[in-house]
Amino acid sequence: MIHDPVKREVSADLVEALRRHGEPLPSPLDAEEFGACFDRFGDARIVLLGEATHGTSEFYRARAAITRRLVSRHGFTVVAVEADWPDAARIDDYVRHQAPRPRRGDVFARFPTWMWRNREVLEFADWLRGHNATLVEERRVSFSGMDVYSLNESIHAVLAYLDTVDPREAAAARTRYGCLTPWQDEPAHYGLAVVHGGHPGCEEKVVAQLREMLAGQLDDLKRDGERWFDAVQNARIVQAAENYYRAMYRSSAESWNLRDRHMFATLQALLAHRGEGTKAVVWAHNSHIGNAAATAMGWRGEFNIGELCRMVYGDEAVLIGFGTDTGTVAAADDWGAPMRVKAVRPARPDSYEHAFRRAGLPRTLTDWRDPSRRELAAQLRGPLLERAIGVVYRPETELLSHYFEAVMAEQFDAWVWFDQTGAVTPLGDERPHGAPETWPFGL
Repeated sequence: MIHDPVKREVSADLVEALRRHGEPLPSPLDAEEFGACFDRFGDARIVLLGEATHGTSEFYRARAAITRRLVSRHGFTVVAVEADWPDAARIDDYVRHQAPRPRRGDVFARFPTWMWRNREVLEFADWLRGHNATLVEERRVSFSGMDVYSLNESIHAVLAYLDTVDPREAAAARTRYGCLTPWQDEPAHYGLAVVHGGHPGCEEKVVAQLREMLAGQLDDLKRDGERWFDAVQNARIVQAAENYYRAMYRSSAESWNLRDRHMFATLQALLAHRGEGTKAVVWAHNSHIGNAAATAMGWRGEFNIGELCRMVYGDEAVLIGFGTDTGTVAAADDWGAPMRVKAVRPARPDSYEHAFRRAGLPRTLTDWRDPSRRELAAQLRGPLLERAIGVVYRPETELLSHYFEAVMAEQFDAWVWFDQTGAVTPLGDERPHGAPETWPFGL
């Protein structure tokens, strides 16, 4: 991520400010007590909850506890996560009492399965289903994916919907989407064929299909608004994915921006669909929910959900980052490789994480929004490195692979700190020896 870092020292003043203003947190295993510490964010329209890795148990449990509190006490009814729409829709059907538990292998079956196929997500989904049980259908809390990677599954979802409501339009959709058929299983190869192989591309066809579905909006909304909304979102994903896989071969910044623009548009669509006054919680990596304009990402032309939320919703959007120093993480050596439980190296001495470790508090919430904490915010405006571990972790090249420069005071509104953390508990093929065959929702 970073190639020529400017070494900076973590100042004693910053460490002292973090020690003085860090509010001790209980264990996230005590969901009620932990969540209560976040009541101050209940007036927001959107609360974005990050993670410094895609495989840390404490991050998932903390987000679940905070979300439970925001849902049960503050009227939040949308949970939007960095996952594929069709897979998350199966969980949504379960938590909103539209379907029984999906069985093992039905959802989140592609790499990286452990990111959502884990015990921590299972427990949250079960809680959400229980919470929804006593609510009328229109007040039940939804669980939705925002990501762009489900080209194949989204095409199938659109066709399945049209087969039931308009067989003639279904036939036309099959013809349009047939342009993408050779690449449905390996969509990255489609981008290569268009950008470097002379293939004319399928953009016009997928845009035409989306327009055709939107043209019938009123009739389909009257027939079954939820099914129509799901189908249209899948058609939007097909359009976004077609664009994304072409952009991959032109510019990493362009493809990143397309992906985050789509995720933000999905969040906006969810808010509009649920009606005026809807409040949402977002779960995504720090790199998506922190304001990119305050990081090296933004300085090289990338934006993200957090920056777009800040621009559109202002102070009604609260951006909360999460960090850790040492422990273990579920991650792979390379994209598509098996999951391993890997040791996380101690944070670099020129990083924000090192500053929080030196503050000496094991679990804290540090909130610098209040004007009385100007001194803390000023200390957090000195650029330092920040660590980001995704589904791949390469500790042997950690500086180049996992650190970037940031100005934390402008990147987030608050920071949740765990000095030591452990890996998520996967419940798919990566489950530990002796774990039950059922994964999350198997009976």
